[in-house]
Amino acid sequence: MSLLPMTVAGEKALRDELKKLKSIDRPRITQAIAEARAHGDLKENAEYHAARDQQGFCEGRIQEIEGKLGGVRVIDITTIPYTGKVIFGTTVSLINCETDEEVTYRIVGEDEANVKIGKISVTSPIARALIGKEVGDVAVVVAPSGNIEYEIDKVEHLAE
Repeated sequence: MSLLPMTVAGEKALRDELKKLKSIDRPRITQAIAEARAHGDLKENAEYHAARDQQGFCEGRIQEIEGKLGGVRVIDITTIPYTGKVIFGTTVSLINCETDEEVTYRIVGEDEANVKIGKISVTSPIARALIGKEVGDVAVVVAPSGNIEYEIDKVEHLAE
């Protein structure tokens, strides 16, 4: 099994969510189940069934996060010497060669990706086309609508 890359901030966010699920949500749901049981007949007890559904979701999410954390390699970009090249964790400003539209992305792990806030997965077509390139290079992204050329305007090697 290969380890998936993740930023320090991404790992912290997963660990924080796991801690909340285990220390706050799980006890709250257990208490809700106990209270619903005290009301009697479980067959027609909507509160009980809702609490059991929440418990299933909570336990499933705990298992999912623990599995993800067991299969990640945390990469602290601040420990990597800056070479000017696009690597995991860098922030890249791009100019679409056709439209002159500028976009900025940070290359992160799969679980951290969120295009709306400018974070793209290291396995995405854009990131794969950018890795190893420098300012001034043109990266060709193979997209369903056709190839898109981006010129790399800026590469930032920032802490999180």
